[in-house]
Amino acid sequence: MSKTTVKDVSTEPAPGPDSAGPRTLGGSRALALLLVITGAAGLLAAWVITIDKNKILEAKVAGKTFTPGCSLNPVVSCGNVMESKQAAVFGFPNPMLGLVCYGIVICVGMSLLARARYPRWYWLTFNFGTLFGVGFVTWLQFQSLYRINSLCLWCCLAWVATITMFWYVTSFNVRNGFLPSPRWLRSFFGEFTWVVPVLHVGIIGMLVLTRWWDFWTS
Repeated sequence: MSKTTVKDVSTEPAPGPDSAGPRTLGGSRALALLLVITGAAGLLAAWVITIDKNKILEAKVAGKTFTPGCSLNPVVSCGNVMESKQAAVFGFPNPMLGLVCYGIVICVGMSLLARARYPRWYWLTFNFGTLFGVGFVTWLQFQSLYRINSLCLWCCLAWVATITMFWYVTSFNVRNGFLPSPRWLRSFFGEFTWVVPVLHVGIIGMLVLTRWWDFWTS
């Protein structure tokens, strides 16, 4: 009687750019869990902001004022951010876009946990989606720090989640030859992927610290 073995693609070495590689590829359990966690964090942030935004609008209709729980001081003021014009770039509240996009990320992560395998075009499309996300939150960061002059803690959570998922999906595509890249970059991502999102978030943290340095130190 022959014994059938199941091949675990999550432990296979990444093919080089000149390798034909597999037609489809699944992610590791670690990547799947990271997508589920970051997607859930972003979804939570989008959900809370949506609820608070609705409460602000309901209060205005009733002639009252609603202050979100995360409005702690003149700098950390979610209400200022939610009522800004930048909070509805596409004609509807930004968190509504987050409810959809972060939900998709969770679905991708759950499918990878179930051993789903996807072709190169799928991974690149997913990577482009996370690239759009990180580009959008970068614009929002600039607006928040230098135009609105306020921070939203839930927005910050969504920023970190988006940045993290983007760099890890990019690392996956680079290491598996889906994105053309030099050998040194594939080797770097193979060992030190975590360095890039930590550095990225650290730079944002420094910008926040220096932007309101007098406030933080007073």
